[in-house]
Amino acid sequence: MPTVAQHFARLHPTSSQRLSGAAPEQASPVVLMVSGGADSTALLVMACTSKLDLRDGRGLARIARERIHVLHINHHLRGVASDEDERFVRDLCAHFGVPVCVEHASFSDLGGQNLEAAAREARYAAARRYVRELCAQTNTPRTSARIVTAHTASDRTETFFMNAIKGSGPAGLSSIPRRRNIIVRPLIDMTHGELCRYLEVAGMTWREDETNKDTSYLRNFVRHRVVPLASERNANLERTIGATCDILGEEDAFMSQLAARSLRACVRREQEGLIVIDADRLASAEIAIARRMIRLAYRFVAPEERIEMRHVEAVLSCVAAGAGSLSLPGSVDARMEFGTLALRTAAARESIVAGWVPVPGTMPLASQAVLETSVVEVPHGADPVAFARELSEASDALQAGRTVCVDAAALGYAERDLTRLLEASPALPAEVLNARLWVDAPAPGDIMCPLGMHGRSKKVSDILGAAHVPVAERASVPVVRTSPGGAIVWVGGIRLDERFKCTAASKLLIKLVIRAIAETGARMDG
Repeated sequence: MPTVAQHFARLHPTSSQRLSGAAPEQASPVVLMVSGGADSTALLVMACTSKLDLRDGRGLARIARERIHVLHINHHLRGVASDEDERFVRDLCAHFGVPVCVEHASFSDLGGQNLEAAAREARYAAARRYVRELCAQTNTPRTSARIVTAHTASDRTETFFMNAIKGSGPAGLSSIPRRRNIIVRPLIDMTHGELCRYLEVAGMTWREDETNKDTSYLRNFVRHRVVPLASERNANLERTIGATCDILGEEDAFMSQLAARSLRACVRREQEGLIVIDADRLASAEIAIARRMIRLAYRFVAPEERIEMRHVEAVLSCVAAGAGSLSLPGSVDARMEFGTLALRTAAARESIVAGWVPVPGTMPLASQAVLETSVVEVPHGADPVAFARELSEASDALQAGRTVCVDAAALGYAERDLTRLLEASPALPAEVLNARLWVDAPAPGDIMCPLGMHGRSKKVSDILGAAHVPVAERASVPVVRTSPGGAIVWVGGIRLDERFKCTAASKLLIKLVIRAIAETGARMDG
């Protein structure tokens, strides 16, 4: 996202700016993606005989011949014609004396994608692999390498209209960016017609793809029907839309930066396959930012998946309602409860414990166990500490350490309504008490104040190590917290936190019990 100075320096670079921004050329590879069509053929000719801007701070400059490598993907979608494209590119590279790498792609399983998207992903995946190999061979950093594509102003215009027809936000309408990481597009300001004329003057031929005439494909429909019609009203259509795409792209990048900053402030908990967001903060965000926050959160848990606007709106609807759940693409579960929005992948739901447990209530844990919570009133005249100890010991007859009693007041649950609630329902329904605790797995950096250490803190990892819990099994140890990312109340079955212990002043206790599922079933049968 450029500043004003950077924006105008990009448009009108001075000699000193080009030199001061120049990075060491070294032998960093420049991979040209060449299909054999007019645009990519022109790209190769220009790279070998003229100057290109590779967005490395040098502006328009010749590329050292030893840096140039060509990648051609034979998709085998047009039979003999595909093989002739490959032969043409090989001959062209031999003519200019540059190395060429040919990869063969297969599309027997599209995985729900359309063919154009699958072919595009195959090309870029191959380009990234090739760059890694070349950087390893030349011992150069990948960040200084470049993948160069032949996208033009014409491609940009077509993509703009395609996304507008399908329905898109600013990201889609910004169309094809000038640069994305190491991928650069130096021909983005030139039209397809201009490149064809350039090749004709240079006496160069190129390959034509007959399928480009088939208007059943959306891109071809836009190319042959929509663009010519729009050009009747604006003869400079492609450059006009290109300028619009630049503006939309820069504004989209700025909005994305704001959304990322807002999301960081809202995240209560995150680990692989899981993110928990403060719903109140999310709900108070501007709708344009909130939508982007949902997309960023989703991308965190499912980076290979994509969601549509209808999914984003459905999630925000749950946030506005304060409750609800839905399934998102990629088997991601979105759940709004107790003031937090949690997104989880299917793998995360199977491998980690994470969620709210009501008080009273139950929650399944890993390792065929369940966490039970209940509310217990200290009998009048009884010693709360002794009563809590007896309660825990009676429940722990089979295995010590699986039951603990904590002070409800220390958790923020007051006694004032206890009598009325007990009279109304001895079971103290969770929806009336509105009590809950967050349960998840140990996280890096977790600390607590273990009982018996008089307020001194200790890393949970050290506590688990002292308890001889194998590293491979630690993710299955339930950690009970006041909230996502909040204070640790109990490392299940191992250690209680000093801050939540029962005292002589305790009147209301919350009992936490970890039971084996088989044990729970037997107890219910009995």
